[in-house]
Amino acid sequence: MTKKTRLTLKNLSSSSVDRSPVSCVPFGLAGRQASQAIARWLLICCALVFCMILLGGVTRLTDSGLSMVRWEPISGVLPPISANQWQQEFDHYREYPEYQKINKGMSLEAFKTIFYFEWAHRVLGRTIGLVFALGFFWLWYKRYLTRRMTPHLVAMFVLGGLQGLLGWYMVKSGLVNNPDVSQYRLTAHLGTAILVFLYMLWVVFALLERKPPQIVSPVFRRAVIGLGILSSVTVLSGGFVAGLKAGHAFNTFPLMAGKLIPPGYVVLTPAWRNFFENIPTVQFNHRLLAIATLLLTLIFVFRVLRHPKFQTQRLIAVFLGLAVVGQVTLGITTLLFHVPVVLAAVHQGMAILVLSVMLYAVFRFRRV
Repeated sequence: MTKKTRLTLKNLSSSSVDRSPVSCVPFGLAGRQASQAIARWLLICCALVFCMILLGGVTRLTDSGLSMVRWEPISGVLPPISANQWQQEFDHYREYPEYQKINKGMSLEAFKTIFYFEWAHRVLGRTIGLVFALGFFWLWYKRYLTRRMTPHLVAMFVLGGLQGLLGWYMVKSGLVNNPDVSQYRLTAHLGTAILVFLYMLWVVFALLERKPPQIVSPVFRRAVIGLGILSSVTVLSGGFVAGLKAGHAFNTFPLMAGKLIPPGYVVLTPAWRNFFENIPTVQFNHRLLAIATLLLTLIFVFRVLRHPKFQTQRLIAVFLGLAVVGQVTLGITTLLFHVPVVLAAVHQGMAILVLSVMLYAVFRFRRV
């Protein structure tokens, strides 16, 4: 072998070694530094969205969501400051049905309290958009983004904007004769926020993954995907419970009005309306879905723990089981104590935690 040939083979070998770490990085990124920078930024956005969902729950539970009757994306960032500005804002509120039918005679000081909840909720939404946009342009400037990564980030931004528009669309439904927001729009608003959160979290999992998942049987993979779908449906059914304030109707467990199946379960026509508009039906179905999620999750956890080949998945399954048990227990407690604000807000936040652990389980049980 000639000296020139040996040098050529050496160059090819070193070149292949240099490229191998890059090929392991997802989304065609240039290396671990890029993937970790994007992951940290998305985790910050996830934390902000989680706070947004919690604050949205508190805003709903304190009946503060209809206190800001105007949509001002730019000027609405600053709250009223002077006494004259506060009086003008209060006068606007008094023109709408919530004040006239529910809060007649409310003082200006009481109005300030509910106003600040809704104002903080909207400002946090704008803050998330700003953090996302600034982070995106910084990563683009650093040339960390690729053609495979960018479409995902653009989709997240579009979904975030849609979620904000759905928020105002929801508020508008309560600025009419009946001062209650539509449960359909509320669930769409909540569901979109959860979708954005889980989308970002999935990408974070992919960016931070160090090694491929273990090979698992299709049975376990389908089971965890099914649990994920069931958990998502259960959480969305909770959106209808919240929108109808159905949690205040039956505050006993496991019976409702002394019966297993509540009276008036199917009274609306056509029948499908009962599942979305009838309070007894909506609360009963949420209970049923929650219990089904709990039982099937515990069966899944038991099967995973007994499987001899699972390693990492066992710890994930244990966390999943604990999260679901905690969430169901918290939901029952919230119901029995007549939906106090703190417990109900924690229950909503815990739902996001359950979905996060469920998503990670799906990620680790996915096809190799």
